[in-house]
Amino acid sequence: MQLRCLAPWCLVWLFYLISSSSASDDVVLADFESESYASWKATGDAFGSGPARGTLPNQMLVSGFKGKGLINSFYGGDASQGTLTSPEFPIERRYIAFLIGGGKSDQLALQLIVDGQVVRSSTGPNDRPGGTEELAPDAWDVSELLGKKGVLRIVDHASGSWGHINVDHIVQTDIQPKGYMLSAQRSFNVTSRYLNLPIKNGGPKRIVTLSIDGKAVVKNEIELADEDADWWAPMEVSPWNGKSLTLQVDRLPEDSKALNLIEPSDALKDAEDLYREPLRGQFHFSPRRGWNNDPNGCVYFNGEYHLFFQHNPYGWGWGNMHWGHAVSKDLVHWEELGDVLAPDDMGPMFSGSAVVDWKDTSGFGQDGQVPLVLIYTAAGNPTVQGIAYSLDGRRFTKYEGNPILQQITGGNRDPKVFWHEPTQQWVMTLYVEWQGRHTIHFFTSPNLKDWTLASVTQGDTTQGRFLFECPDFFELSVDGDPTRKKWVLIAANSDYAIGAFDGKQFVPDATRIQGHRGRGFYAAQSFSDVPDGRRILIGWWQTETKGMPFNQSMTVPLELGLMQTDGGPRMTFLPVRELDNLRSRTHSLKIDSLSPGDANPLKDIQAELVEIQVEFEPGDAKEVLFNIRDVMVEYDVAEQSLSVAGHRVSAPLRDGRQRWTIYCDRIGVEVFACGGLCYIPMPYNTRPDNKKLFFEARGGTATVHSLIVHELRSAWKNDR
Repeated sequence: MQLRCLAPWCLVWLFYLISSSSASDDVVLADFESESYASWKATGDAFGSGPARGTLPNQMLVSGFKGKGLINSFYGGDASQGTLTSPEFPIERRYIAFLIGGGKSDQLALQLIVDGQVVRSSTGPNDRPGGTEELAPDAWDVSELLGKKGVLRIVDHASGSWGHINVDHIVQTDIQPKGYMLSAQRSFNVTSRYLNLPIKNGGPKRIVTLSIDGKAVVKNEIELADEDADWWAPMEVSPWNGKSLTLQVDRLPEDSKALNLIEPSDALKDAEDLYREPLRGQFHFSPRRGWNNDPNGCVYFNGEYHLFFQHNPYGWGWGNMHWGHAVSKDLVHWEELGDVLAPDDMGPMFSGSAVVDWKDTSGFGQDGQVPLVLIYTAAGNPTVQGIAYSLDGRRFTKYEGNPILQQITGGNRDPKVFWHEPTQQWVMTLYVEWQGRHTIHFFTSPNLKDWTLASVTQGDTTQGRFLFECPDFFELSVDGDPTRKKWVLIAANSDYAIGAFDGKQFVPDATRIQGHRGRGFYAAQSFSDVPDGRRILIGWWQTETKGMPFNQSMTVPLELGLMQTDGGPRMTFLPVRELDNLRSRTHSLKIDSLSPGDANPLKDIQAELVEIQVEFEPGDAKEVLFNIRDVMVEYDVAEQSLSVAGHRVSAPLRDGRQRWTIYCDRIGVEVFACGGLCYIPMPYNTRPDNKKLFFEARGGTATVHSLIVHELRSAWKNDR
């Protein structure tokens, strides 16, 4: 047939028909949105009875798939195996595109079979601990196979770590899928303090390797933005000033601008509102950028409180565990200095502690300067314990003899170390899952380098995860009496045991005593070497701050004590006195009684950051309550219970009265009641337009002995 119509409009119409057909004529081979596999045939137990609906039990978060369903061979865990095979289909387009993730192995694959032979095969990206469950685009050029018939087979013959595969949205198309640059890189001559990296929250995680003069120094998984960044992460590169630095990315779309967007600078990019962001806690520590969780290495050294912390400098969520570092003269005003421990060949840097080696038992001291020593978990495979040291509290060197303690069982972690003066030795408490139990292993050492197992304290497996991870261990006086001391072993959830310790073995008098009574409080650690002898604790406060370039924070510092009660000594939590320095304006209100219908005593106070101190007798009132910027703090007199933002706990009267201290920040409230026996931290993102305070009694009249409201200033230096 000859084409006779050569008019311009005819050619345009023909081009439109061809273009429309090629652009809209994709053939979906499988989208896995139905409840069953339909005509696909499954063998073994890896694929279950139908497509997964995302993440399966005990699996990391699966992302990157389309719609609601996908192939996920994690049914039954990594040990399960099997195959999933499609019906035969004609190969009608030049490309077969798909999404794929999971383990990287020749025993895990999406295969194309033609004439009984495997002609194309792809697998996931993960071949070591860590990694990501995100599916990524991939494709095969099958133009040479056009007109033939093929079969797709998904194979899982692997077991062990990453022994599964994820697949979704398999499509035939004539439109060439975007290609990828492998091992894309950009080099810099280091003349600035930072490289500002563009971050896209929820974007694909890329493995970014930093090399100096051709030698790899550190690898991180970073959600680099291909175009518009959600925020900018500063990568500190000043230690390599004057050297050649290369950033290499394992895989980038061919049109990605990520590497070109990186900006060398001596300042953080987009830092105009640093510490003034809408959801930035104004007197709770949080990192400038990125994620934080556990406090680590809390110590007083060279006139400063040092707060190290679990930090992901390059992501809004958990990952890339470094030790961040901040210092303070007064526990209130913090200066972030940058990260001091980065992931290395032994793994990411998990939690630990810090000590001042006053006797220089380690030999790290020089010229009369005593060393500050960090003790940490390197969470690779195996998981081991290491140390690093510093003479100035700024520059740290990892000990060349690491690890100082080999793996006991997988996941042993979180060493807390202190000097035990009576036996003249170092003691380490270490979390170890041992023979099906959560245990704390006690080790001793003369020099912080050589450790000997001394004893094991076991948790109770019948009552949840008592003694689970992040232990702390210290001695406290009962009611301030130095002749009555008890040792306290506290776990990550702040449950604790009280007993005696002889330098090797802890013998508890009481166990599984509840610590905090609120929510979002975890992995707290106390400061060592505090000059006035106080035991000061600070905890990870799980304050989610969506839309911000940072995430999570720390509680206010807490002074710990032991109070004698009818049930025995119990731990108290009270805000440290240094917080008084934040008070900017004080309102002392004289209202001897408060009855239903009385005018709101706080009606003339409009404040964003507040500390409230109140002492009252309930009288015949049924409820006494505060509304603090829409956070309800309510006392039920009949139940003698206290509710904060809907979370209710027991709070008995003491001497017929309630005495509360309440702190309110942008990210939540912390309530102290019952002489510190009842500490209720509660994350809560307040609205900036709501600064109202309200105080009332319901159902009767309460006697108010004192009511003081302190308006607080920001703890950050660039306070407005």
